[in-house]
Amino acid sequence: HRHGKNIKSVCSLYPSVPIVTTSSSASMSHSASVIVAVVEGRGLARGEIGLSSINLKSPELVLSQFADTGTYAKVITKLHILMPLDILMPDTASEKGRGTKLYNLIMENFPSVGFTALQRKYFNEKKGLEYIQQLCAPEFSTVLMEVQTKYYCLASAAALLKYVEFIQNSVYAPKSLKVSFTGSEQTAMIDAVSARNLELVINNRDQRSSHTLLGVLNHTKTPGGERRLRSNILEPLLDVDAINTRLDTIQELLQDEELFFGLKNAITHFLDIDQLISSLIQLPKQETVAVAESKIIHVIQLKHTLELIAPLKMVLKDAKTALLKGYCTVLEDSRFNNILAQIKTVINDDTTYLKSSLNLRTQKCYAVRPGVNEFLDVARRAYTEVVDDITGLVNQLEEKYGLPLRTSFSSARGFFIQLRLEDVVLPDGQLPGEFIKKNNYSFTTLDLMKMNERCDEALKEIFHMSYVVVCRLLNGVHEQIHCLYKLSDAVSMLDMLLSLATACTVSDYVRPEFTDTLAIKQGRHPMLERVAGKQPVSNNSYISEGSNFVIITGPNMSGKSTYLKQVALCQIMAQIGSFVPAEYASFRVADQIFTRIGVDDDFETSSSTFMVEMKEVAYIIHTATDKSLIIIDELGRGTSAEEGIGICHAVCEFIISVKAFTLFATHFLELCQLETLYPNVENQHMQVQHIRGSDGSTERVVYTYLLTRGCSEERSYGNLKAAEITSMPPAIIQEAKSIAAKLSQKLWNQSDPATMKQRAVYHLATRLLQTARNSRLDSDSLRLYLKGLRRHYEAELKNTLESMNMEE
Repeated sequence: HRHGKNIKSVCSLYPSVPIVTTSSSASMSHSASVIVAVVEGRGLARGEIGLSSINLKSPELVLSQFADTGTYAKVITKLHILMPLDILMPDTASEKGRGTKLYNLIMENFPSVGFTALQRKYFNEKKGLEYIQQLCAPEFSTVLMEVQTKYYCLASAAALLKYVEFIQNSVYAPKSLKVSFTGSEQTAMIDAVSARNLELVINNRDQRSSHTLLGVLNHTKTPGGERRLRSNILEPLLDVDAINTRLDTIQELLQDEELFFGLKNAITHFLDIDQLISSLIQLPKQETVAVAESKIIHVIQLKHTLELIAPLKMVLKDAKTALLKGYCTVLEDSRFNNILAQIKTVINDDTTYLKSSLNLRTQKCYAVRPGVNEFLDVARRAYTEVVDDITGLVNQLEEKYGLPLRTSFSSARGFFIQLRLEDVVLPDGQLPGEFIKKNNYSFTTLDLMKMNERCDEALKEIFHMSYVVVCRLLNGVHEQIHCLYKLSDAVSMLDMLLSLATACTVSDYVRPEFTDTLAIKQGRHPMLERVAGKQPVSNNSYISEGSNFVIITGPNMSGKSTYLKQVALCQIMAQIGSFVPAEYASFRVADQIFTRIGVDDDFETSSSTFMVEMKEVAYIIHTATDKSLIIIDELGRGTSAEEGIGICHAVCEFIISVKAFTLFATHFLELCQLETLYPNVENQHMQVQHIRGSDGSTERVVYTYLLTRGCSEERSYGNLKAAEITSMPPAIIQEAKSIAAKLSQKLWNQSDPATMKQRAVYHLATRLLQTARNSRLDSDSLRLYLKGLRRHYEAELKNTLESMNMEE
């Protein structure tokens, strides 16, 4: 259904094909090329998920198996990251319309993705293992040890490879495929809702807009580099050493201008290496002229790619960081030269990959060296004679009619005649009757049409004989294919790091540190800089073990949501190895990043605002750990104020006990009293200023977008001020203010001395722990710092005693 054919009619032609039912709604974007197979265990194994995927443009089979129950968040998140063209599942999962919970969730979340149900027997783990043993390149064979007992991912792989073989009408060459097993533990998990809320790869208002985190950071030069950047943004790293290795590399690129521009120039010329490898290792079941042409192009592209390795290696030879040195070593692999030498035995030295249709056709025609096949040489001479005849024919017509004609070519029409009409006066305003008019500028003749047919016949012979030569060549290349996977990895990583370094030159970014504290000095929203075209208001952020739950208050439009997203985006940037928009930044690695933003109803699942809120918060409560980062922007607004405050208070207390780093924005000022109950809670608010007009009666609100300690003094949402700006009648506004004032209640007491003392002790203890874990100060500096901590603690105790005396 995605390939211009009706699958069911195709099934009648191929009775052995395992397809049972196929459904699809809206068409997918042309870029989608990933096929995913999903299978779930049954009975006691329900919740055990096997998932395998392959990109039709990239030769890597990725296998996963993990436990996922309840909301199936891991499956849905992985599918959102993969953006599949088709999802395959056993027919038993969707049997007779009574689908499993997983099937129904996939249908709800991916309504525009093709779904294909395959017979359960094709999800066969033994067959899956056989496929992998047969196709896996020797260098990746350690994956066999990882997946031998992972029955569900093997079962999904069996069905996936069978399906791909059918739709591609080709098989992968033996021992040529990259096979990898990946769990969710090596990368931070960002669920699909959070990725959408933060606009990581798609802008919520305009899907074509580049106002996303990917758009801000994407200065890549190759398709592989862009894919790698996208996948890293959606799945940031957890390994601090790996992150710091990337940061070292970006720092070197920024400090060494020659390396930066040399590497950028070298990377720019690379094609999509993944797609090239995928094409090289596919063995077509039917040999056609189109297949022959494509294989010749692939060999030309391979030669072009291998010839780019030497200049890239030259750029990297003096690099200092471990990552760049490592990739320089990868490029020294002798197999690159071996493959290039093999290619040059049969392919002309001057053959290169050109995109224009006539040049590419000429390159394909003369790619194979003369003398390799004498029949090929004869066919090429015949082709050359026909092309010369075409040129001669056009020259004759030009002389005959005295018109400025030229020979042109297009892949669809072949050779045709073009007339340059500038300053040309046609006799009687008419073209000669011999010309068959095509449009205002181009023509053909019957003789030229016949010559094009002779050209095509000669080309078929040339391509067929060239294909035989190329196939023999590729058989040798398949044995050394592993080095091309290494090349793809090197180029895509270098491209991504160059892109991140380029982002630093466009804006003022700083290298982040990794400690047990989130501390950002003058942090900025990365996308807001792009949209505004100027530096937005910057803010400080501080979350530590001693104050890990921050409640943020302030009226509407004061900047709370922007600030929350800013912190999460900076965290993600740091964990992919990027510099961040700030003067200084320290982060604690987050294993999961959750967001609860927005108050819209979900019409697709008939969920009210309140139900959407509860579902998202329930997922956070069940999944968050003490290493997570949680962003909650408004909770409880879908119900009454009393119930909303109650739910928020209960949720806050639970999350406080988890000890995750949390930013909680709310309009319920009653929650600010949590600071008096828990020493690790801190109140902050967005400042606003009330300025009276010259007449002294009118008042306007100025939003500073600055974050400050303490609870907001705004006793309302700020909506009445916003309403005044609109055309709402003044009488209604005045009445609303009067009612709001009557309903307003005082906050609970926040100055309990015993709590203040407990808070001071708690803060001292956590700061001492932080110092013990992270301090790099020398003895004298450390002594001064500890004395400062003691003075601060004593000052807090003094304030507490004074408060107690005042109460007495």
